[in-house]
Amino acid sequence: MFPFITHNPATAFLFPGQGSQEVGMGKALAELYPVARQTFAEADDILGFSLSRLCFEGPEDELTDTLNVQPALLAVCVAQLRVLQQAFEEAQPSSSHGTAPAPTIFVAGHSLGEYTALVAAGSISFADGLRLVRERGRLMKSAGQQQPGMMAAILGLDEEKVSAICRAASDTAGIAVVANDNCPGQIVISGDKAGMEAALGALSAAGARKVVPLAVSVASHSPLMQPVAAELRAAIDATGIQPPVVPLIGNTTAQPITTADDIRAELAAQLTGSVRWTASMQFARAAGVINFIEIGPGDVLTGLMKRIDRSAERWALNSPDSIQAYMQRSL
Repeated sequence: MFPFITHNPATAFLFPGQGSQEVGMGKALAELYPVARQTFAEADDILGFSLSRLCFEGPEDELTDTLNVQPALLAVCVAQLRVLQQAFEEAQPSSSHGTAPAPTIFVAGHSLGEYTALVAAGSISFADGLRLVRERGRLMKSAGQQQPGMMAAILGLDEEKVSAICRAASDTAGIAVVANDNCPGQIVISGDKAGMEAALGALSAAGARKVVPLAVSVASHSPLMQPVAAELRAAIDATGIQPPVVPLIGNTTAQPITTADDIRAELAAQLTGSVRWTASMQFARAAGVINFIEIGPGDVLTGLMKRIDRSAERWALNSPDSIQAYMQRSL
């Protein structure tokens, strides 16, 4: 599954979530690599519409619709992963893999990226992953329509302080919770209008360097997603899930997950639970990982890793050029 661990066997593969998308993503890769073109063709066939067109051409508002962007990001990440796998398999004799010591490898994905990580780790098939995140996107959009919410990035305060202020706002005004602990000094909160307005005012008063409302109406990773939790759990339970070939570091636990039952529980929990990204990456570092490879469009996760631990090696494999540079270094 990961034949390209050659330069550093202590590696975590990271897969981004919503916010990393851009019109044109995957196009250059598909033009250069048949395996990438085949991946997008496979996605189009599985979903019954031209997901590849949305990725390559947009329009942006249609691509960023949560119903579409979730399978779109998964497809782009898997296309990039397959290019890497094929390139390294062709460049190295197969016999070389059997003599190397067992590597320390983890996968992790930020929110939606957790599903992609499970596809990468052989726990969920590409087809089932696409269908599952398409349904997840549909359900999250429905929850946002039923109970519109807000999200905001809070810069310059630690998670403990932000959590305490959100709890106070929830006690007196509405709903406000930590949705993502992305890195030291960057926390995303989520909730309803009343709770968020109370929390944002208190956070500014508490010395937040910046409070940035996000352009979303879906309050991800908050109790506002609860109305669709049972439907998502049913979709997860109906999906074939195998133990991953390498451990997944779970969003909600920041601990390795290795069984199908625990994966189901994690995917259900993260709908309303917080993404503990800082703690997840700190766990990986404590486990000996020093090489962090982001597979997908953009470089959000490697940027966060720089804030979490700048001594870690970071690679964002987000283009044909970056993939080629990584291959030349590793072979």
